[in-house]
Amino acid sequence: MTKQKVLQLLGLATRARMTISGEEMSVSEVRKGKAKLVIISEDASENTSKKLHDKCKSNGVELCVFGSRFELGHAIGKQERVVIAVTDSGFAKKLISLIEEINRGRADDQNSST
Repeated sequence: MTKQKVLQLLGLATRARMTISGEEMSVSEVRKGKAKLVIISEDASENTSKKLHDKCKSNGVELCVFGSRFELGHAIGKQERVVIAVTDSGFAKKLISLIEEINRGRADDQNSST
């Protein structure tokens, strides 16, 4: 259920014009200091993932890995998207907390199955 909340919130942020999608545009927003959060799909290429991890780390931008390229694209009303940058700190904070909640749930599932 929380995954659906993340996707709905991404859609809302997009309608509020608070997201940028695509690798180059997102990197540009990170460099300018406008991106508050970068979301990369779980099926992003190794190159894309490394490039964005490095850029975000050097610019102090939070980065989360979440969903498939199809889910991310669908959430913002576009074709498949591998990278989405969120430019509003309010949306970014809420998205980070929801994604961390999902990741905690996964860690709990793994711990209980071992």
